[in-house]
Amino acid sequence: MATSRFLSTALVFLIFELCLVCCDITDGNTEHLKRENSLMKPYQGVGSSPSSQWDFWGSTLVTSSYVRLTPDERSKQGSIWNTVPCYLKDWEMHVHFKVHGSGKKNLHGDGIAVWYTKDKLHPGPVFSNNALFHGLAVFIDTYSNDDATDRSFPYISAMVNNGSVNYDHGKDGRSSELGGCSAEIRNREHDTYLAIRYSKGRLTVMVDVEDKNEWKECIDIGGVRLPTGYFFGASAATGDLSDNHDIISMKLYQLMVEHTPEEENQDWTKIEPSVSLLKSPKDNIDDPTGNFRGTPLTGWKVFLLLLCALLGIVVCGVVGAVVFQKRQERNKRFY
Repeated sequence: MATSRFLSTALVFLIFELCLVCCDITDGNTEHLKRENSLMKPYQGVGSSPSSQWDFWGSTLVTSSYVRLTPDERSKQGSIWNTVPCYLKDWEMHVHFKVHGSGKKNLHGDGIAVWYTKDKLHPGPVFSNNALFHGLAVFIDTYSNDDATDRSFPYISAMVNNGSVNYDHGKDGRSSELGGCSAEIRNREHDTYLAIRYSKGRLTVMVDVEDKNEWKECIDIGGVRLPTGYFFGASAATGDLSDNHDIISMKLYQLMVEHTPEEENQDWTKIEPSVSLLKSPKDNIDDPTGNFRGTPLTGWKVFLLLLCALLGIVVCGVVGAVVFQKRQERNKRFY
């Protein structure tokens, strides 16, 4: 009987340890909030003073509850930029935003862009920022400029540029995008979020706009190279149509990821922004680099969870067999 108890205890402990591993994998890598690169209420450190960590431009209005990049008025442009460069190799940016206004369906615009670029506070025609930028842009485009498009708007897309490619506004940037998805983000009564993750050459964009407290994958592509030392920012613009474009928070997390000695010794500030795999995000599944927080389970996560369940069944079977055997032996003594 002591042997069966020991066996049962050992198997239960093994299952417990494996399930902890599964939980760790599901939860993703350890994260650390980088306050110097984050924008949060009550927005202290925002302004043009030498000690400020965020600066703004144009029609941007900073209140105690939100940062309004543009009001619901025509021909407005605004932006807010982190003045502290980011030197993280692996990071995850969470943007809490709100787009709302009085315009009816298809009569509103233009949208918000989230930037990680070499230059900051550089006004231009792309959601009020420079068109020939160096770095990464994620566009939350609420108005379709292309009458022939088959897409549903609002539409979220991403672009990496080394300063040589113009964003084509007339085609909503379709020729230069890495991927994208439609998302109903406008005039929602609940909170809306965008998450951008860059880790070991992989770019992942997720949205949480359905009030379900879970991330939904929008873009996932490997072969992306981004340097360190760039700046985070957000911008918005209105034209003949308008909306309120609000940023509630931008929170940057450091991802604790191991790199090879060669990668560690590389000067990441000298990397040229580029993408080596320009194809459908669904085709880029050969470069797994970890897990996005709160994402749906991937195949190998499901395998580990099924393994835990299988071991649980084995434990029940072993315990049941041992108990049955002991009862049989005890019954034989009475004959």
